Amino acid sequence: MTKIKQGQDGLTSDVMKKGPSRAPARAMLRATGLDDEAIAKPMIAVVNTWSEVTPCNIHLRDLAVPVKEGIRSAGGTPIEFNTIVVTDGITMGTRGMRASLMSRETIADSIELAVGGHSLDAMVVLVGCDKTLPAAAMAVARLGIPAVILYGGSIMKGRYAGRDLSIQDVFEAVGAHAAGQIDDAELDGIEKAACPGAGACGGQFTANTMALALTVLGLSPMGANDVPAVHPDKQRVARRAGEHVMEALRAGRSARNLITTESLRNAAAAVCATAGSTNAVLHLLAIAEEAGVPFELNEFDEISRRTPVIADLKPGGRFLACDMFDAGGAPSVIRRLLAAGLISDAQTVTGRSLAEEVAEFPEAPGQEVVREVGAPLKKRGGFGILYGNISPEGCVAKLAGHGQLFFEGPARVFDSEEESFAAVQAGVIQAGDVIVIRYEGPRGGPGMREMLAVTAAIVGRGLSESVALITDGRFSGATHGFMVGHVAPEAVNGGPIALLQDGDLITIDVENQTLSTTANLDDRRASFVARQPTAVSGAYAKYQQLVGSAARGAVTIPQK
Repeated sequence: MTKIKQGQDGLTSDVMKKGPSRAPARAMLRATGLDDEAIAKPMIAVVNTWSEVTPCNIHLRDLAVPVKEGIRSAGGTPIEFNTIVVTDGITMGTRGMRASLMSRETIADSIELAVGGHSLDAMVVLVGCDKTLPAAAMAVARLGIPAVILYGGSIMKGRYAGRDLSIQDVFEAVGAHAAGQIDDAELDGIEKAACPGAGACGGQFTANTMALALTVLGLSPMGANDVPAVHPDKQRVARRAGEHVMEALRAGRSARNLITTESLRNAAAAVCATAGSTNAVLHLLAIAEEAGVPFELNEFDEISRRTPVIADLKPGGRFLACDMFDAGGAPSVIRRLLAAGLISDAQTVTGRSLAEEVAEFPEAPGQEVVREVGAPLKKRGGFGILYGNISPEGCVAKLAGHGQLFFEGPARVFDSEEESFAAVQAGVIQAGDVIVIRYEGPRGGPGMREMLAVTAAIVGRGLSESVALITDGRFSGATHGFMVGHVAPEAVNGGPIALLQDGDLITIDVENQTLSTTANLDDRRASFVARQPTAVSGAYAKYQQLVGSAARGAVTIPQK
């Protein structure tokens, strides 16, 4: 964990800008337009993940303007720089999807290097697409300085043929088109209507799931992440984020101190209560690893068992993130969880507690998005953590959108996402099958691709209730159906999933936390020849060498 040394008067940036020996540094700062007054003030990083490649982040350049205004009005000097984004929705189903999870580490590394390297005093991180959110929290954990993470907000809903749309509908339309259920014109109409403008994918997919998690962790101001990307209030909350970070700096509040075992449990409970993305498991574990905070995979199962689903959100429910904002947003969920004792009160970046913050947020009368804890959509949260002779280190079952806790069927084994997608599209997969996709783990991919193309095709062909899928890869937050991901150890590391064969009986038992087979895997291991990892170079090779188990967040920092 990086610790930045403090200057003599308490400002970290003084080591860069103060004293006769720092005249060359000041000369260069003057060339950027800063004067004596600006250089003397606290220097605040505005880390932007703006990019033209995705609607999730395309508006963040404009959002940085009010953030910087807020910093200046509160007595700071903003220093903006950019880092990357790799968008899941565009790369999904291609080899480029291998870069998605890798980008999380690169984003966290680049923030650490740029902010730490320039001895900046605090930071605001503007995030949008999926991996930028956990990466920001990982960087916060490393740097240990005052920080605010501001999510750019959700996209608004699309509209076609009288129904609301999200990107989930486009992926599922691909499956329906392949099955002959819709024609070219309908697919084209859905494609063109689903994404109306700026903002991240609209359901309780990974971006919105992690936006809620960051709010509950206290790293994002209450309610700020809920405001949709194109809503007029987004500029206001952006300016306030700049003011918040200056308040935190003056109070000496390190964002790192907000990441505790208790706050991580709170975040996990909020994710469970909204049937959020299974990627949150991976990301919260990674944040815990970076912070050096005890937090184990099995805690998600314990939390899920006691936390009901109270938010009726896609992919399994009816509503989108913009509907939840109109209903009352994250405060409506957090208020109910606090009252039921399902999360504990904890401090936030504002210096106030979760309970103090939610008390200020109204709720729309008669709203239908967030239910009461006593009248939930489902009695248990959206995850199950399974172990057994297929996944001794553990894996994650996604329970959103269905009530199944048990599935048993013959294995249909594939060594890549492409092979399995082709089989689904060709109508080879039958009701009752358990699709096995392996060699797609963090190291085996490398990059642990999401399987949305496959899972959406399954839904599109009407098999979501009758087919299960297990993989050492992962799932999009838009995935629904009986899916088990993050199987560890992964196949390329000799995990038991590598020993499975077509026809093996696979049992998925969420209640008893088991993923198992009756096949004699020990006998097969005696003659098993491990497949070599995919030959890669550059950043991919570096990641392949460093990445750890999904059961511990698939991080690239040295494991303790």
